[in-house]
Amino acid sequence: MGRLTYDGFDTPIVVDDLELAHLKLVMTTKLRRAECFSLSWRHPDGSGRSTLWIHPNTQVRFDFDSAGDPELDPARIARMADEAAFGAITFGCASA
Repeated sequence: MGRLTYDGFDTPIVVDDLELAHLKLVMTTKLRRAECFSLSWRHPDGSGRSTLWIHPNTQVRFDFDSAGDPELDPARIARMADEAAFGAITFGCASA
């Protein structure tokens, strides 16, 4: 399980390493282009969902439990990039 830490939040978002690797690629591409977007996820306990507004001045940290680089799925990247182009990336969240 990996962790996504967002500027100003003490508790990281726990995400499967493979999902986090895909998020990292799409998010860093958007931020490198100075594009804003929202990032939404479902709470692992089923209690709801949360959304963050991500902009180029945001500090984001990606921590992976695995040391190796996972094999990324181009179709998954394309889906996330399409979502981001419309302003929102949605992903599942792992149990802590």
